[in-house]
Parts: sequence; C-alpha cells; structure tokens
Amino acid sequence: MIRPLDGMLVADLSRVLAGPTAAVMLADLGARVIKVERPGAGDETRAWGPPWAGSSSAYFEAANRSKQSIALDFGDTADLALAHALVDRADIVLENYRTGALERFGLDAASVLARNPRAVYCSITGFGSTGEGAAMPGYDFLVQALGGLMSITGDPGGEPRKVGVAMVDLLAANHAVMGVLAALLHRERSGAGQHVEVALLSSLIASLANQAGSYLATGTAPRALGNRHPSIAPYETLRCRDDLIAVAVGNDAQFAALCAVLGDPGLASDPRFATNPARVGHRDDLQGTLEVLLAADDAAVWAARMLGAGVPAGTVNGIDEALALARRLGLAPTVGVGPDHPEQLAHPVRYSAFAPAPATAPPALDEHGAAVRAWLAAPRD
Repeated sequence: MIRPLDGMLVADLSRVLAGPTAAVMLADLGARVIKVERPGAGDETRAWGPPWAGSSSAYFEAANRSKQSIALDFGDTADLALAHALVDRADIVLENYRTGALERFGLDAASVLARNPRAVYCSITGFGSTGEGAAMPGYDFLVQALGGLMSITGDPGGEPRKVGVAMVDLLAANHAVMGVLAALLHRERSGAGQHVEVALLSSLIASLANQAGSYLATGTAPRALGNRHPSIAPYETLRCRDDLIAVAVGNDAQFAALCAVLGDPGLASDPRFATNPARVGHRDDLQGTLEVLLAADDAAVWAARMLGAGVPAGTVNGIDEALALARRLGLAPTVGVGPDHPEQLAHPVRYSAFAPAPATAPPALDEHGAAVRAWLAAPRD
C-alpha cells in the first residue's frame, strides 16, 4: 500500500499542541516523525497532568502518537550537530519556537533552507513573525480572547467563555498540514522547498466564517447568543421534560415537520413563525412555545421522533456518549497504540486508495535516542 508521505522525514521541533498535532497527521499519511525534545524534561505537556497515561500525561499522549523521540540539547556542540544532521535530511521541519530563538543555533528557516533547499520548513507562531506580533506569546487561550472567539461564546450578556478544547491550536494544526502539503506539491513541480508560516491568530480569524462575515457586511460586531444561531431559528438547545435537546432547523420545510412531530402543525403557519426571518425576529416566543410542547416527553424520545421525520435533532452528549455514537455508526473514532497505553483518537479522513499508517504508542522521552543517533551518524544513502 502506497501512502502520500511514505519515505518522507519530519523533524518535529514543536511542542505543546498545534505543532505536535500537525506532526501526528503527517505520520498518519506515512511520514516518519522524529520528535526532538529537551533532555530531562521533554515536551512540557509531559508534565501536564493529571490525568496520567502511559509514560507521561494523557495530554502529551493525545498529541504525540506515531513518533520517535530523541532528546537533544542545542547548547551542546555534539547534540547541535545531530540536530543539524536531522533537519538537513528532513523533508519537513515543524517548529513553534519564539521568533528568532532558533537563529543562534542555525535551526531557523533561512539557515535550514540554505543547507537543505528542498525542505518544507513550517513555523507556527502566535501572532506572526514580524513587528509587534513577533514578541507576543502564542497561547490558545490568549488567542481565543484577542481573536474574538470568546466574545461570541457564552450566554447573552454574560461573561465571555473559551471553547472547551484548545480549538485555535487545532485549527492551526490543520492549516499547517494544509500548508505543508501544498508546499510539497509545489516542490514536486519546482524542485524547491520553502518556508510556510501559520499564525494562531490568522487561523482563528480565517475560521470565524459567517460571524466575521456579519461584521464585514454590517460594521456591527456579533455578540454571544448562547446556543442560538445568529441567522437561523430554531437552531439551539431547548428544554424537554428531562433534559436539553439540540434542534437544528435549517429551512421552513424542516420547521413544518418539527411542528407536526410536536403535535401542533398549525404553528408552521403562525405569522410569527412561518418564515425563518420571522422566527429569528420572534426567538423568545418561539422558544417558549416549543418548550411547552417538548415538556410532554424526554429529550431522547423527541430526538428519535424528530430524526424519523427528517428534523435534525439530538441529545446533548458527553464525550463518552459521543465516542459511543461514532463507534455505533461505524466511524472508528479511536485507534489502539499498543499495551500500557490508552487508545488515541484516530485519523478522521477515509481514503479509497490507502489507509492511514498504523499508529504506534507515544514515545517515552529519548526512547529512540540511541537508534536515531546511530542512524544520523551512518553514511547517507
């Protein structure tokens, strides 16, 4: 079986989440990923527990499967020479150091590309690599705040809230992989590598989609609406007899079907609710009317009835329930990585011509140091 990145080498100089996650995706596509870590401590997320799993924290394991680990001290002459040998052989270099921090070691983009002009060197920054942004620390939570995401997350009039996972880091990881793959295709056509840069802030802003589009169209910045949608109704959570149900009505036909399921088809012709703009304009009335009807039964019962009638709806699941649903649907959301390690999240894309590379356990610190050192010391083919 041929995979897109078979035979390619990734020198992963990144840590925490965005870069390491991008490296996992490249490993899934067939690349060999060698993670370079600090001697003694390694990636700082190894200590980000509890909970603990395998050789380190569950956090570290979640972003570092399918890699080899070598510990190198860039301040040590021999170790730095090994780091140079690694990036000089690499097809892809990933890093998320503070801008300029790698220059004194000759591991910055300009130095690496001068020695290895076919490399694709990917830098993940917080706010860009020039001007004021170069000195700003790039942490997901900070970018969620400065980048506007927190302003549209949470209850109306309430305190701004972050998303419940480091979403900006994960967006940046996906954009980094997109940029790396585009640069590899460009290399196939031109013969030359290049420097690819992804800023967390740019990744977030590019993902604000209709919310940013609303501001650009009107000059008014959107604000948090809780679980409501700014342009569609009912597209929110509603209270049933026992719990909440998520209802995602996207058009008038679906709303008519919802009304029929709830036993009040006449609601679909009520002037307040007959069209989507009317429903958006009468959100509070709509919510109150629907919740009176929904109080007659439990959320799971209503969800089954609605789905049966073609109305997008579902219960509000925990992560355990979400994984169970994905397994029931045959989506295989997790992958085993060997004994003494918990399962990890699987590559989410299905390909008709190949399967992702088999996953291996997240490495212990410097687990592959001796083997990688011997390989780097051997003559190149």
